[in-house]
This record gives sequence, C-alpha cells and structure tokens, in this order.
Amino acid sequence: MKLRYLSHSAFLITTESGIRILIDPFLDDNPVSPVKSDEIDADYIILTHGHGDHIGDAFKIAKRCNPKFIAVNELANYAINHGFRAHNMHIGGSFNFDFGKVKFTIAHHGSMTNDNYYAGEPAGVLLFIEGKIIYHTGDTGLFYDMKLIGEMNPIDYMLLPIGDNFTMGIDDAVKAVELANPNAAIPIHYNTFPLIAADPEEFKKKLSERNKECIIMEFGEEIEI
Repeated sequence: MKLRYLSHSAFLITTESGIRILIDPFLDDNPVSPVKSDEIDADYIILTHGHGDHIGDAFKIAKRCNPKFIAVNELANYAINHGFRAHNMHIGGSFNFDFGKVKFTIAHHGSMTNDNYYAGEPAGVLLFIEGKIIYHTGDTGLFYDMKLIGEMNPIDYMLLPIGDNFTMGIDDAVKAVELANPNAAIPIHYNTFPLIAADPEEFKKKLSERNKECIIMEFGEEIEI
C-alpha cells in the first residue's frame, strides 16, 4: 500500500489492488501543493469536514473520475446535492468497503462550507486497510478520547495537525501522540499559510525525546506502508 502526502491535510492512499482513496484534496489554490487536481484520480474521496481547505478540489476531481464520497451524513448529502455519489456515515459508525473498513471519530473543530452550508460534525477517520490502521485526525484540537481511540484500535500511522491557530499546535500534537500511541506520527496541516507556520523537525525532536517515531513527509512524497 502507498501513502502519498499531497500537502496540507490531503493524502492519496493506493491499495495493492490499485484502489485510490483520496482525503481532503485541497490542491489548486494551495500555495505549497506540488500537485494539481487534474493530476489526481480517485475511486473514493473521504472528507473530514466542510471547510474550503478540505473539500478543496473534491468536486472538480469527481467530475472526471466519478468516485464515491465518504463523509458524515450532512456533508455526504452536500456531495449528493451537487450530483455526486456518496456513502453517508456518522461519528462512531463504521462500514466495510471493497478496500477495507472506515470509521469516523470525533474532532473538535467546525464544519461550514464556503457557501454557508452546515456540513454536520467535523470528524477524524480511521482506515483499516490491508492489515494497517491509519488515523487521520482531521482538523482538531487535543482531546482525551484519543487515548481510548488508540486503545481500541492499535494505530500504525497517525496523521495529525501541528500548525496551531485553527488546530493543535506542536505541544498539543505531541500529547495527542502520547495518548493515541501510534507506531508512527506524521505531521500535517502546517506551513500552507503563514498563519499555520510550524517546524516539523521540532515536532519530531519532541517525539524522539519521548521514544515516539515521527515521519516527516515532504509535500508530494509517497511512501510504502
């Protein structure tokens, strides 16, 4: 399985069988993304919440690829109302897809689209794919139930924000890793704009001091997991 960090909170997961799962594809108006929307194909698009820097270019990509959206109920309906296919879910629920299982978790944030549509609760997402568990926290502040999430689901890769201001900053993200106890943490949602500038090397150093592994992925980088 391949994990590609497209920058900000956007990832592309490609399974061994070639199924492509895209998460929060904010690309074309993203000043640090080395990848544009016309270069990305998807079979599924998972949206964590309705903000413009997370819905991003999802609909533009969907017009080409006809993927199935996976999101909490209100946000899934927003995609349906725009003419796309969607699988409606909600926090605490899980469903087995052809690539693996998806389960939504809480996230402390907001979720309003650019055209003022209430997109339901913001969410994190657990992906159970090919024997690995990936936890994309979405945009969130620190919350203690991350410990419970990690205890119930032994996380291989935790993708979590460090950019502060709108989400966790570095110190809160370090605590989140301590609570969830993943095998490895991957910092996201930083350095896209000056307001969320952060040094991932500082995050990595603080995790190393706690014997926690951190993988800093370059924007556009793909790794085998």
